[in-house]
Amino acid sequence: MADPDQSDDTAPEAFEGKLADNIVHFARALRTAGMRVGPGSVVDAITAVETAGIGEKDDFYWVLHSVLVNRHEDHELFDQAFRLYWRKRALLERMMAQLLPPSPAGPQKDKDEVRSRVADALMKNEQQPPEKPKPKVEIDARMTLSSQEVLQGKDFEQMSAAEIAEARRLIARMILPLDKVKTRRLEPSSRGRTIDLRRSFRSTIRSGGVIDLKKLAPAERHPPIVAICDISGSMTQYSRMFLHFLHALTEARGRVSSFVFGTRLSNVTRQIKARDPDEALERCSEAVADWAGGTRIADCLHEFNRRWSRRVLAQGAIVLLVTDGLEREGQEQLAFEMDRLHRSCRRLVWLNPLLRYDAFEAKAAGIVSMLPHVDEFRTIHNLNAMRDLVTALDTTRTRDADPMKWLRGRAA
Repeated sequence: MADPDQSDDTAPEAFEGKLADNIVHFARALRTAGMRVGPGSVVDAITAVETAGIGEKDDFYWVLHSVLVNRHEDHELFDQAFRLYWRKRALLERMMAQLLPPSPAGPQKDKDEVRSRVADALMKNEQQPPEKPKPKVEIDARMTLSSQEVLQGKDFEQMSAAEIAEARRLIARMILPLDKVKTRRLEPSSRGRTIDLRRSFRSTIRSGGVIDLKKLAPAERHPPIVAICDISGSMTQYSRMFLHFLHALTEARGRVSSFVFGTRLSNVTRQIKARDPDEALERCSEAVADWAGGTRIADCLHEFNRRWSRRVLAQGAIVLLVTDGLEREGQEQLAFEMDRLHRSCRRLVWLNPLLRYDAFEAKAAGIVSMLPHVDEFRTIHNLNAMRDLVTALDTTRTRDADPMKWLRGRAA
């Protein structure tokens, strides 16, 4: 690590012997990249460095890490930001130019995505001179592909911090279906077939003996939606984007119950009802103790079926199960709980981000146990997949994601 107290010919004023300013600038970059770094954490970091003293690179790294990193998923962000920031700025600019876009798959996928977000955050904090206004040029863009169209099909894990923010705004503006189903409850209607005797008698008395028949018809309501979302380490980015979708769905329809699970099941229906979507996700993170940890699908589904199914699956609810299905143990229990959940709801839709791969095959034991007990099998890895889900939630439309049909097509 280049000593932050040593000045360099190519370094700006922030690097000329002002270690405290460097730490503030570094914390601002972490916050822009998505970490929870407040003013209090910055003050604690400066105090910790002054107390511990500046020794070797590893010592300085872990002093800042112990103060600024509070969540497991933030470790990779901090590590990449530290490696890029605490060195000469000339080298930093060269590395920014050499960054490659993240690959669609492979072991380096998560690190490449984190590196892209960190690079965006650091470059955003650079103080650049104001650009001169450019002359307006008329361009015919009818045959070009807009950035928004590219964003629609981009994987959530490959998005930068700015693209994730734009994707959240697009999710909030999605037009949700206005599908309604008939219930057993009756309501006044001029086109009903059932006569409302009480209202008819009252109307006849008020009119002086003229018979005025009032009628009733089944009330139409939006079917309840119950979302059960996997928040394990392999599903972190997808689950966060899906929770933004649930927030928009809750505001539009109201009758939405939200659950998240990793090693245990948590009901976050109240937390997701916050007015601001970022505040809603913040409350969900505080209410869940096992975020981005392991996963126990069978045990969590058993708890849902035992404690919550009779409360939230009434009136023909639609269940959205978001998980990759990578369960290693308890296959018989998993199949039993999936069958019980399937029998308790109107429709069971499984949203699996692994389905985005063309070479995906249902070979994992957990996926094989779950697939026969769902009505639809869909992916949820980008904005286009979310729009397809919105269309699928419309109960008046025909469904085209039959899981057994998908299996037969794969086998052929």
